[in-house]
Amino acid sequence: MDSTGPVVAVVGATGVVGREFLHVLEERRFPVSEVRLYASGRSAGESLVFRSREVVVQNLAQADFDGVDLVLSSPGASVSREFAPRAVAAGAVVVDNSSAFRMDPDVPLVVPEVNPEAARSHHGVIANPNCSTIQLVVVLWPIHRAFGLKRVVVSTYQAVSGAGRKAMEELMSQCVALLNQRPLRIERFPHQIAFNVLPQIDVFEEDGSTREEAKVVRESRKILGLPDLRIAATAVRVPVMNGHAESVNVETERPCPPEAVREVLSAAPGVVVHDDPAELAYPMPLLASGRDEVFVGRIRKDGSVENGVALWVCADNLRKGAALNAVQIAELLERGS
Repeated sequence: MDSTGPVVAVVGATGVVGREFLHVLEERRFPVSEVRLYASGRSAGESLVFRSREVVVQNLAQADFDGVDLVLSSPGASVSREFAPRAVAAGAVVVDNSSAFRMDPDVPLVVPEVNPEAARSHHGVIANPNCSTIQLVVVLWPIHRAFGLKRVVVSTYQAVSGAGRKAMEELMSQCVALLNQRPLRIERFPHQIAFNVLPQIDVFEEDGSTREEAKVVRESRKILGLPDLRIAATAVRVPVMNGHAESVNVETERPCPPEAVREVLSAAPGVVVHDDPAELAYPMPLLASGRDEVFVGRIRKDGSVENGVALWVCADNLRKGAALNAVQIAELLERGS
């Protein structure tokens, strides 16, 4: 531990994102003088290892945030709404990974490669965007600065890890059951996920879109500072364990030849251009999983509009799509940026 660092609390510590918080804090050597772990009563009493020390998970319902400087949070939205004000009242800054505060006009929604300055305007809570939104805006922002965004159409191919540990276990158990010709259980998803794709993530809204699709649209506009951006999204769950992919078609105000887009993205922070059709080199979830960067390939002209480009984007949804982005926000706070 670092005696000069902040006291950090991780809420939802036993979930897949909570565990990734701890990994990323270690890997990036974030200064921590003490770490406190919180989860539901079901998980209280478990131990997790942080920097070679076992730390006992405490019951969030009984949490005392006195002395905590920073909270990295990834429970459900209803849980965040309940505990976050208590943590802020105790003097902590909460970086929250749930959807609870993202569209609150008084809460900054931050992706450090895009709008780091927004982190300065917080009132105790900073929202971490949706996983699919994060990797999308990391790519859209440099394109907007160079060519001006006019319209975006995105289809997401989202891994089951985005739905949590039980979803990952369900995909694995269904694969085993099918390959052994045994009955399978459907619990976490509305239909079988093994060897299937589901064009539904979260509940349906009145206009026929899902809540996940609405998140991508609304959050992208807020982060990019483009409230009138024309953007359409289709979100699909695929039988991949980890790593989200996105098919993105961008229409711009000014000409955007693929060569120029490739050059702009190659210079963008947090982006790796992996695009060599001759070598069959393009982003895949297997390539992105375990990596911090957002990978972009299949960069080509979209001939259906005057100024258009088509892209294929992949990123690790547990890292850049969740834990890494939150820790990067914490690093901004530590630097006073």
